[in-house]
Amino acid sequence: MCGIIGFVQKTEPVKQDDFNQARDTLTHRGPDACGSQFLDRGRVALGHRRLSFLDLSALGNQPMSNQNQSIWVVFNGEIYNFEALRAELGQAGHQFFSGSDTEVLIHGYEEWGEGLVSKLKGMFAFGLVDLNQKLIYLARDRFGIKPLYYTLQGDKFGFASELKALVSIPLLQHTLDIGSVADFLNYRYVPSPKTIWSEIEKLPPAHTLKFNYSSFHVEIKQYWQLPFSGRRIDSSSLVHNLNEKLSESVRIHAKADVPIGSFLSGGYDSSALVYYLVKAGYQPQTFAIGFEDWDNSEHYHAASVAKALGVPLLSEIIGENSLDYLARMPDVYDEPIADISILPTWIVSRLASKYVKAVTSGEGADELFGGYWWEQDIYQRQPHSRRQRLWQKLRGQHVDVISLYANAMAMGRFDRNEMEKAFYPQHHHQLPDDPDWFYRSHYDPKLSPFKAVQKLDIKCFMGELVLTKVDRASMAHSLEVRVPFLDHELFTDLLGVHEDCVIKAGITKFPLQQILRGNIPDHILMRKKQGFVGPDEHYRMFSFYHKYFINSRLVRDGIIQSGYLASRFIEQDAWRLWKLFILEQWYRRWL
Repeated sequence: MCGIIGFVQKTEPVKQDDFNQARDTLTHRGPDACGSQFLDRGRVALGHRRLSFLDLSALGNQPMSNQNQSIWVVFNGEIYNFEALRAELGQAGHQFFSGSDTEVLIHGYEEWGEGLVSKLKGMFAFGLVDLNQKLIYLARDRFGIKPLYYTLQGDKFGFASELKALVSIPLLQHTLDIGSVADFLNYRYVPSPKTIWSEIEKLPPAHTLKFNYSSFHVEIKQYWQLPFSGRRIDSSSLVHNLNEKLSESVRIHAKADVPIGSFLSGGYDSSALVYYLVKAGYQPQTFAIGFEDWDNSEHYHAASVAKALGVPLLSEIIGENSLDYLARMPDVYDEPIADISILPTWIVSRLASKYVKAVTSGEGADELFGGYWWEQDIYQRQPHSRRQRLWQKLRGQHVDVISLYANAMAMGRFDRNEMEKAFYPQHHHQLPDDPDWFYRSHYDPKLSPFKAVQKLDIKCFMGELVLTKVDRASMAHSLEVRVPFLDHELFTDLLGVHEDCVIKAGITKFPLQQILRGNIPDHILMRKKQGFVGPDEHYRMFSFYHKYFINSRLVRDGIIQSGYLASRFIEQDAWRLWKLFILEQWYRRWL
């Protein structure tokens, strides 16, 4: 993938050395080439670090411009329909000089203006400068696969792929946001549009930002929404349509001028991707992670799938010494993020990066097919017939989706009462009155409880936690992760189908299972779903936590109360201690 950065000063030229140093904090995202442009009397700076996949020549380097150099772009991602768009633009008279998908953004903007983003199929974050309009146009893909941060501070504006690039610019401020710290403890991440820093924000998925650098006015718009509906379809048609669309999605995601591998866990999702890659004529190198002395370790199942599909597999086994790598995570993730697979994802990415520049991965499949246990639980709770719905209405019953979802997500919930016990009193006015505000902002009561949770998973769990984890862990090793399930046309098709057609009692991910049956071992199809995690003992590290918290800087600096930490050890509260440990590590690195 790539790293992008931009910086604008209203009156003074940007200091080139400072800007290039900030750009190069993103070298891990793009070690193959770099470039900067200083435009409009040096007041507008664009920088890029390149990880090359298409047109490996210098013609694909960025920043890239149109012929008269009035439009410039820096781009992070892949546009999978760029060939079709290129042909359409060619018919309209546009001339292309490279084989990269980046150039499509420039000519697409010339032809369609802000309508460009709705025509793109892929994962992307880009910054485009229109010198004629004195305009910077930012866009982020529909699901948030690729990151984009921005800040407006007085007469300065900046954007970048990662927080570390903006934090490293001397003229930009960054102060700790206690409200965001509280959000992290509740959600396990800092939700959009907030970041851990008061002055910097995330551009949410499926949004664009238009910044006029003459007036310094910012306008943010959402350009796409999840297309929920409830049409009925028979099982055979559903499976046939899914097979066609997923096969095509894998095919276009495998397109590159370098070899593509795949993560392989031995679950449905990654197994399906490898199956489709083999079916398309590839023999991808696959990669798995296992845990020492654990019967449920995924590498056993991955080996079974790899043998059945005839592909090579490399595995790495995680032991207690892997905990030493946790000290690196604050630099990898920039913000505190407490998903329990942050370390395994980083390790399997490191393994894959030694052999390939890109892999496929199964993110998005659980959201499509209702694969999480909490989605199954909410589906069982909701009424499924007109009689059941009437009876529920007469009795005044309803499913409290927000409460159920918040408890499922929390892994040690921090409601308002828990927050007040954790934080010193001087911070209580900064704590959110409604700790579940982010879930509530994406909850749609017009949807069925199952569809409402499906939306929450896409917007909150996947969009904020899972995809952030995968992007940072992989890009720390200059590895691109491609996610064929996250094809917006595939989502449009599946989200438009009534849940009763997709969910079948006792069958995990029914449509996908039908495709895989006979192509991977039956015992894999019968496996109970298991996340990308290790044994619980791997996270119940009380002696390790205690040693780390002896000289807690969160306590020293008057943020977290020492008595609260002590109470968590007495209660053996592993999950809250895990989140506090991640926060403590991050705090020591960045403050």
